[in-house]
Amino acid sequence: MGRQSMYDLLTMPTGIDDLPGIRGFEQGFNERSDVAVQAADGTDLNEYFREIQQVLALRNTQRHRLIDRLTFDVVDTIDSVSVPAQVQFEEASEYGQPKGIRGGAKFFRGYDFKFYDLAVRYTWMFLAEADRAQLENLTNMALDADSQLLFSTVMKCLFNPTNLVGVADNNIPVTVNKFYNNDGEVPPPYKNTTFLGTHNHYLGSNGATVTSANLDAMADHLIHHGFGVDNGTRLVLMVNRVEGAVIRTFRVTGGAKYDFIPSSLYGGGIYLPASMGIVARPEGEVDGEVGTYGPWHVVEDDWIPAGYMAGIATGGTNNLMNPVGLRQHKNPAYQGLKIIPGQRSDYPLLDSFYRRGLGTGIRQRGGGVMMQVVASTTYTVPAAYA
Repeated sequence: MGRQSMYDLLTMPTGIDDLPGIRGFEQGFNERSDVAVQAADGTDLNEYFREIQQVLALRNTQRHRLIDRLTFDVVDTIDSVSVPAQVQFEEASEYGQPKGIRGGAKFFRGYDFKFYDLAVRYTWMFLAEADRAQLENLTNMALDADSQLLFSTVMKCLFNPTNLVGVADNNIPVTVNKFYNNDGEVPPPYKNTTFLGTHNHYLGSNGATVTSANLDAMADHLIHHGFGVDNGTRLVLMVNRVEGAVIRTFRVTGGAKYDFIPSSLYGGGIYLPASMGIVARPEGEVDGEVGTYGPWHVVEDDWIPAGYMAGIATGGTNNLMNPVGLRQHKNPAYQGLKIIPGQRSDYPLLDSFYRRGLGTGIRQRGGGVMMQVVASTTYTVPAAYA
């Protein structure tokens, strides 16, 4: 190639917008012109960015509070759940030997897994002139995206009843189960209650407005599998404010089985089951609780879609009795949110990648029940978590 002409030298690209295939903010690069100091109305944008960070921190706290209540950590592709058989003594005979105890049923539960990533890119001029608050804002946007990913993944596992069959993970075919969904698996018996392979925990309310009978039916779907005070779990009913406003009106005098009783933040109290005398409300409170209805700790949260309710048996933060296994990579170096160097780490462009690997699956198939408030008994997945 010959020596460049003076014209070529004078007309060479001088800015990032002139580089082939590379553009500014609209194409994912933060460039010099993206450095913001003041809005058109005189607003100090650094103060604005700090306000955004506070809002994101509050929102992420609410999301993680829900996730902690619903999940436990797992690293394996498959684990097994053993259910002891119910055995009985028999009358002894003089010469015969008693029958032996068998191990009971064993169920295998699978968890899927995928990696997700997100990039943050800068030009050197942007870094030279950007305020720390603007850099922190970009970081917080990435953290918010990670929180959204965690939350939406867990919610999709809860609200979507379709098993994931034949998922390939480490060359192992995995079935990721959901709550009991009429897939043929027969739940183990509990006390004198037995079940069929048509058992289903995804319900329609058969009415356009939530009723106290709906809440009673949802509680039965957990209690008849042994969840509740019998095994040290709490029953948490998560609802949108739309359903919460109706539930707050439930009273025995109006035909409900229990009174709704506000939490300590809303006045406290007791509830009065019909014809059973005065009984104390469920022990303790859970984060976000607005009150109780019978065995339910009622939590209002608008992350739950209007027209849907999620009934969950929870053992507490990261407890094995929680329904959703939140899977991370077996190698600790790949667990959690990671920030890694990008493919450009030198002048004139710099970037970095955020990476998260995770998957989900239901371990306790009887530990949750979903209900859609609809004039039908058929359940439809909410659009937000389809």
